[in-house]
Amino acid sequence: MPSQAAQIRAAPAVQIRKAVRADLDALVELEHGVFTTDHLSRRSLLHFLRSPTAEVLVADDGARLAGTAIVLFRPTSSVARLYSIAVAPHMGGRGIGPMLLEAAEAAAVARDSIAMRLEVHETNAPAIARYRKSGYQEFGRHERYYEDGGDALRFEKQLLTRPDPKRVPRYFHQSTEFTCGPACVMMALAWADPAFRPPPSFEFQLWREATTIFMASGPGGCEVYGLALALKRHGLRPEIHASRDGPYFLSTVQSADKRRVMEVTQAEFRREARALDIPTHLTPVSESALMRAFDDGRVAIVLVSGYQLVRRGQPHWIFAFGRDGRHILLHDPAATRDDHGKAIAPETYAVPWPAFERMTRLGRDRLSAAIVVRKGPSQ
Repeated sequence: MPSQAAQIRAAPAVQIRKAVRADLDALVELEHGVFTTDHLSRRSLLHFLRSPTAEVLVADDGARLAGTAIVLFRPTSSVARLYSIAVAPHMGGRGIGPMLLEAAEAAAVARDSIAMRLEVHETNAPAIARYRKSGYQEFGRHERYYEDGGDALRFEKQLLTRPDPKRVPRYFHQSTEFTCGPACVMMALAWADPAFRPPPSFEFQLWREATTIFMASGPGGCEVYGLALALKRHGLRPEIHASRDGPYFLSTVQSADKRRVMEVTQAEFRREARALDIPTHLTPVSESALMRAFDDGRVAIVLVSGYQLVRRGQPHWIFAFGRDGRHILLHDPAATRDDHGKAIAPETYAVPWPAFERMTRLGRDRLSAAIVVRKGPSQ
């Protein structure tokens, strides 16, 4: 079987470009020539051609359209959606599909997207194989999604670049769903002290020190003041940035008793932070402040939307350790794990600032929280 590169070389006359209004008739013809159901209407195609939140790409062989791909974007999300991809029947087997997929991903990266998601009919084995080969991973299913009653499989691919692993701090993955904050604290401690070698229990010791959050189904995570206190008590110099004062994360807690515990405990954390003179700024951490911190040799533990990185709705802590231009270098502690709970590989990315900023605004009140960390006096 020829390689993807060989397939692409077999179609040298094909060029990928942005579609224009004059392509509309050919796009309609392509839709009906490729799909037997779920056609995009002429009106829908015209809408996508005109929309600032869509990118329509076409493969042009000089005589007629060889294929098309439509990518959708949302201003509030860093995840792009591959809405449709189609290859003309007369161009099958010439690598047009991989070319369009690569171009769609490039278009998403150009708009600072960090991931691409798509749906594919559960019976479309060739397309499923193509997506898997291109690095997409299945993560869900929409039942009875298509006109014929078939289910849609959901796939996703991270589009982020990975920094050189030889130039990044040590990585710790969270061993539970609720210890992302402690894992980030351990990464900060290892950044400050290369000899740091914590026992397995240390992750949970930090969680006991810093947690004040309940989840409906079990233990919860940590908030900004609790984590800052843990950092301070273990020899580092934290500085809090938060868009508002606490208490935090009460809106999802139904139990009045749990809310009372959270309010009382978080109030005590705020009192202790003041007593220990932990600098606190009630303002979101800005691009300039964070970039200056990295240039000054500091790191940060930052609250992000868990949905952006790990497809969970709850808030999530990541460890940001530097920058490459306007890209934030970060460790995400929610690594993919094997059957024994060990991280298969560090989840380390370079995230463009616009995408990073969207990740750090949570909920209706756009909560933002980060802890900028300096090494302690003796380190």
